[in-house]
Amino acid sequence: MRASRALAVAAAAIAAVGLSAPMAAAGGDVGQGGQSGRGQGGDGGVQVLSVSPEAVHQGGTLTITVRGCNRGGTVTSNAFPQTNLSQPRNGISTASARVNDNAAPGQYNLAVRCHDSQNVATAQFTVLAARGAMGGLGGSVGPSGTEMAIGGGLVATAAVGGSLFIVRRRRMISGKV
Repeated sequence: MRASRALAVAAAAIAAVGLSAPMAAAGGDVGQGGQSGRGQGGDGGVQVLSVSPEAVHQGGTLTITVRGCNRGGTVTSNAFPQTNLSQPRNGISTASARVNDNAAPGQYNLAVRCHDSQNVATAQFTVLAARGAMGGLGGSVGPSGTEMAIGGGLVATAAVGGSLFIVRRRRMISGKV
């Protein structure tokens, strides 16, 4: 019996590793998903541009990943303030941009310009309407009369039940059932 359980666990583990290996080996684009585009490389400009996620809520953060800007650069859009690219590590520069809270929902373009090139690469992303927290009133309203009555009744029932339990327990301990 024990050997069959161990064999089943080992088979499940091997299947999990075996099925996930092709996905890991597939790799993907530099930006971990999202929209990507190509700049006009060749003279030190953007070679690969990736925006992740493709759709972001108002006030959300975009990650822009660029390959080919050897001395950093700038990212501009109507949806967020101008942002600087980081200094490249292994040929890849990144920037995080926080979308304005008042950005109108819809399609936007962003433009990347490297400091070592006059070429500009563009990509698109979508701003979605903010939904806000679905947290209810958050304690801003006191309990109603009905809620107080129900709560009081539950406390009274618990007090009576606890008292009866203690009284019965005393009788059983002293031998007077």
